[in-house]
Amino acid sequence: MNPESATARQPRVIAALAGGWVADAAALGLHWLYNSPRILEVGGEAPEFLEPKAEYFDGVFGYFAHGGKQIGDVSHYGAATGVLIDSLLANPGRLSVRDYQRRFRTFFGPGGQWCGYIDNPTRLTLDNLNRNEQTAIDKALASVIADLTDRQKQVLVQKVLPYTRYLSGEELASPVRQAINLTYQDTDIQEAGVHIANTIDQNLIPASGADDRQLPAVSKLPPLVACYCGHSDLMALTEAAVRVTNDNDEAVAWARCAARLLDHLFRGESLTSAFDAALAEAPDPDSLARARTDGPLDGPGAGDAYGRTCYLPEAMPVIVHILTHADNFTDAMRANIRCGGDSCGRAWIIGPAMAAMHGVGGERGIPLSWLARVSDAHRLYGDIEQLVNGDRADPG
Repeated sequence: MNPESATARQPRVIAALAGGWVADAAALGLHWLYNSPRILEVGGEAPEFLEPKAEYFDGVFGYFAHGGKQIGDVSHYGAATGVLIDSLLANPGRLSVRDYQRRFRTFFGPGGQWCGYIDNPTRLTLDNLNRNEQTAIDKALASVIADLTDRQKQVLVQKVLPYTRYLSGEELASPVRQAINLTYQDTDIQEAGVHIANTIDQNLIPASGADDRQLPAVSKLPPLVACYCGHSDLMALTEAAVRVTNDNDEAVAWARCAARLLDHLFRGESLTSAFDAALAEAPDPDSLARARTDGPLDGPGAGDAYGRTCYLPEAMPVIVHILTHADNFTDAMRANIRCGGDSCGRAWIIGPAMAAMHGVGGERGIPLSWLARVSDAHRLYGDIEQLVNGDRADPG
């Protein structure tokens, strides 16, 4: 890869990632309201950045999921994207599945930072991570040679788990020995504990996701594409990242489609070229081809034609319709919100794609005032700049 070309596209990629945060926050107030006439009634010509209120959903079909959230907050989609960004920052631009799993579990699991709605893929992923860990523990205990009592085995597992959840390989032995030494000074017991830690470490598996083909499979892709833009292994890494939360072949296929689209746009190619590349990966290219031709821009009409739910076969054609027929970032976001349903999930492809094409400011880019309305904007945008501009190992 040409380093100079990577430098040249940095402003475009930064704008694209910012576009994801803005699009998610803009849609939150009416997220999962499926009735487009009610959305028009509540939001009028500017339905973005409304405070989430249960009353919007009275008497019409929808699901109010974001009680307690404020204007500018992001959904669970944005929260999960932030987890992947944190992992990429901690691993100089590289995808580390184990690190991503650990951070995901820590952030969304008991005692974690997230306070808000937990979707089906997240819930099942947390269950699977716990189940995978227990299977690894069982294998470790079954392979212990030392003569240990049941109480000693229980204590050793309790001692090693804090380390197997955050460390791996050669990092484990020293802190595990020190932790065990606080209770057992016997070197044989300590070595048994190191063996248990290493065996758990070796038996944790990378595929932890739910058998689910909903939008969480693609919503976290923008930062991954930013780090691997133009690299030949992008598709393989897309699959690896997706299977952390969505271990489903169709979800992976749609994710490859979305990653191709973003990759080409991040590199400054035309929307036509990006769509052509994306359609080659799509499980249902015909629906996307129809969405490219059914203009003019009509978010509610696209929802009527293809569906408004979280499922990727419905969401991806709506995304393609909006990207094809919207002339600017603002119109695209409003069309997405007016469509209804899972507007926050779709936002994480529409926002980055539109921002990659039109940038920030001006008549077609992200409105500067919208950038300022995102909660914790200074930290989020600082992380984006560090991820895209920062010195890191070649992720290829």
